[in-house]
Amino acid sequence: MLHSRRSILHRSAYGIGGIALATLLRDQNLLASPEQIGPKHFDLKPKMPHGFGQAKAMISMFMQGGPSHVDLFDPKPELTRYDGKDFPGEVKYDDAAGASRECLGSPWKFKQYGQSGMDVSELLPHFSNIVDDVTLIRSMHTGVNNHGQSIYALLNGQATGGRPTLGSWLTYGLGSENQDLPAYVALTDPRGLPVLGVDNWSNGWLPSLYQGTVIRPKEPRIPNLDAPLSLKGDAQARYLNFVQRLNQEHLEARPGEADLEARIQSFELAARMQTAAKEALDIDQESAATKKLYGIDNPAAAEFGTRCLIARRLVERGVRCISLFTGNQTWDNHQSIRTALPAACTYVDQGAAALVIDLKQRGLLDTTIVHWGGEMGRLPVIQNRSGSKDRSTVGRDHNTYGFSMWVAGGGFKSGHIHGATDDFGHHAVKDVVNHFDYHATLLHLFGLDAHKLSYRRNGTEQVLVENPQARVVSEILA
Repeated sequence: MLHSRRSILHRSAYGIGGIALATLLRDQNLLASPEQIGPKHFDLKPKMPHGFGQAKAMISMFMQGGPSHVDLFDPKPELTRYDGKDFPGEVKYDDAAGASRECLGSPWKFKQYGQSGMDVSELLPHFSNIVDDVTLIRSMHTGVNNHGQSIYALLNGQATGGRPTLGSWLTYGLGSENQDLPAYVALTDPRGLPVLGVDNWSNGWLPSLYQGTVIRPKEPRIPNLDAPLSLKGDAQARYLNFVQRLNQEHLEARPGEADLEARIQSFELAARMQTAAKEALDIDQESAATKKLYGIDNPAAAEFGTRCLIARRLVERGVRCISLFTGNQTWDNHQSIRTALPAACTYVDQGAAALVIDLKQRGLLDTTIVHWGGEMGRLPVIQNRSGSKDRSTVGRDHNTYGFSMWVAGGGFKSGHIHGATDDFGHHAVKDVVNHFDYHATLLHLFGLDAHKLSYRRNGTEQVLVENPQARVVSEILA
């Protein structure tokens, strides 16, 4: 039996005609993908990673403003020798009006600690006790020399806002082990919100279910957890069941409305939190020894120590991602660094070190990544000299070209120093870790592939790590 070419193409649904059609549809972005067939569903139920991941949770202590690495983690003898002299090279200032070329050697002493022999400033006595549990990265780099842009780079992967933060990506990709608590939590400072405010825990264009939940620094840490007297007990249970039924009917009449589904799930989570959140935030259940470890008996360290202890309690209960923030620009030492930097260190040092110690003794450090660092470091030269010979009021300008931060647990090496800046601490010059390398490494430790963790938006696959040069920094992995 003879067939025309048109007949062959018509009959060959799985032959060359089908292939040609599929190719045309693909080239015009019209080819249906599994994500486009049927409605999407978003929830916080635990999800399998792409591969093996040692890390199950993350606690990030974000020191907004930019801790001075040359005064805390990265001693520079050459800078000390040049103290008071002209800087022998080019300096990339942020604030040219207050800039100078006069070198400022660190006024604080450094000493080596632990089996690793890690150099630590006298301003961080508690951190010196955990050096053999951390990886100190001395070669961080974002290269966008202002607070907002560098914060965005470290939190959402780009120097611009409107994108999901790392915590949102982790909860989107992995869900949560506890369905009665938020998967992603932000613990704010009583002295003020961080720079960029809610952008620090934004879900961007991911469904709202993946936005960070704020736990306030003072009681009530989560408002409206208590039902009104008229709704307590069985009355509230019946009311919530009724509302849940209405919501479900409303959703079924609108299939594919991902934002609606996420909003309903957020409301249901809020109801479940009434009991679980109160218990998780109640540090009175902790022993006196644990409270002392976190410095809760020390007025200068008690507030941050309390938040660190809450973070440990949340991780213990299956919360995926916790971010602790210091107050607005606490570390932005443009002036009076001799008094401002010691105060900032005292505020966080004991709680941060206690968190690592406590997680380790409870067997949680192996699966929990702990991060400490800001969006930048500081320059090696004096800022705001103002013509006076008095150095007591001077500071340091921004430096995003080479700075330090530390990480611990979750698959990172212990007692390890990675990378280096130049002799003056201005530029990272060895084993540079860009913000996109850092993100790729974190995702890898969670078992997530930076290229596969994506969200389809406006016909395009969106990812956290967009830079094609991003790499997993294997040198800092255990």
